[in-house]
Amino acid sequence: MIELIFSVISSTLIYVAFKSFSRFNINTLNALIFNYFTAFILGFSIQSTSINLTEIHHFEWFWPAAFLGTFFILIFYLMVMTTQKHGMSVVSVASKMSLSIPVIFVIFYYGESLSILKVLGIILALVSVYLVSAKTKDGLKVNKSALLLPFAVFIGSGIIESSLKVLQNDFVPSIETPVFSASIFLFAALTGSVVFGLRFIKHKTLFRVKDIIGGIALGIPNYFSIYFIIQALRNPHLDSSIVFVINNVSIVVLSTIVGILLFKEHLFRKNKIGIGLALLSIILVALANYKLN
Repeated sequence: MIELIFSVISSTLIYVAFKSFSRFNINTLNALIFNYFTAFILGFSIQSTSINLTEIHHFEWFWPAAFLGTFFILIFYLMVMTTQKHGMSVVSVASKMSLSIPVIFVIFYYGESLSILKVLGIILALVSVYLVSAKTKDGLKVNKSALLLPFAVFIGSGIIESSLKVLQNDFVPSIETPVFSASIFLFAALTGSVVFGLRFIKHKTLFRVKDIIGGIALGIPNYFSIYFIIQALRNPHLDSSIVFVINNVSIVVLSTIVGILLFKEHLFRKNKIGIGLALLSIILVALANYKLN
């Protein structure tokens, strides 16, 4: 469970970093690029076995890691566009509700067991994520003709988590987890650098010192959020479906608590109900896992 706890803490720190960007007028794309380079350097430096960077293309997971890294930038871009058109709450709901995709995937693809407790816990988790993330008094308001962006964020986020499970289970030995995680961020950084180059040609936007500092502050927890969720998925005593539920729901709850304490965010009644349901869902899936073991 310790890996799962660290994954939740790391992901919450990502939320804190993003919230701080607007406060300090940090260019999000610039910081994001440097964040990926930071995560790559960190992952490569903590790899316990000696691996030559020029030889990583021989690993079985190399091209899937390249795909995921490029996909990271695409999903981030879709999140930015969704935020601009629909607001932050819609992005939060779309990305967190996507936990249903890896949960359903691992249950059917890997034949994980189902029980009444687990099903009830998953349903409550999805309801709680919606209620906690919809931080407007009247709920989410999305033009039905413009649902494509939130839907793309939903599908994309689900694909990322499902892909991590497949790669962790079938392609990446435990000892290579640091360099595998680092490689994902390397390709995200390279793709982001291409985007930055195109933006520079058009807008002459430069890196500033605070963009770099923001990127470092984001890159450290970003790396460990991936590293620890992969390690948590390796836990033989936890079903992956339960890992995904506890991880995503706990991130939503902890991020909400941090938002209240650090950023003076306001909770509506439905958000409070959502937190209660989230805690209940975690208890139910934990009990389901306990009965399985």
